[in-house]
Amino acid sequence: MNWMGGLALLLFWLPGVGPFVAGLVGGFKARTVGNAALAVFLPAVLLGVMSFAAVTWMYDAVWGALAGAGTAVLLLINIGPLFIGAVLGALAWLAKDSRANNPN
Repeated sequence: MNWMGGLALLLFWLPGVGPFVAGLVGGFKARTVGNAALAVFLPAVLLGVMSFAAVTWMYDAVWGALAGAGTAVLLLINIGPLFIGAVLGALAWLAKDSRANNPN
């Protein structure tokens, strides 16, 4: 998750390609497709929950729900290239690992 988030922040100026590269690196570091998918979706959900909690604490639960849902939707828009890159990165690591364990 840290690799994906950090690279996505550094490569924000490359729309589409930046999240894809961040997903590739993060998926390679995650080493399984399940962990890569979790690392893609978990930050969007957690930021939505944190936004809900912050706005609810400062103002009202209705506005908190709107802020949390809006944050989650905006973050999920960026998920497409990030998810594809994460799955491909995890599959690349699995292919590399299988070649290393089977030298035939």
